[in-house]
Amino acid sequence: MRYCEKEGLLPAPARTAANYRSYGHAHVERLRFIRNCRALDMTQEEIRMPLGPMGQPAADCGGVSRLLDEHLAHVDVRIAELSRLRQQLN
Repeated sequence: MRYCEKEGLLPAPARTAANYRSYGHAHVERLRFIRNCRALDMTQEEIRMPLGPMGQPAADCGGVSRLLDEHLAHVDVRIAELSRLRQQLN
């Protein structure tokens, strides 16, 4: 979490009176999104791209849509490969 915060992928959390970080639901959801992107082998820069327009409904998302479409195609290829492997193993 601190790494994501340091790299600008996660906004700084509020602090308690004892100066502990206090992460909220929005932080958890954003971290879940980052983890899922990493599972798709997205680079840190590619992860930054969709994080920018998040929470900005008027933002142009064309580049983000293209990037995600490319990664979805990659997921489809991996699913097909895993299905073939499953058939071979059976």
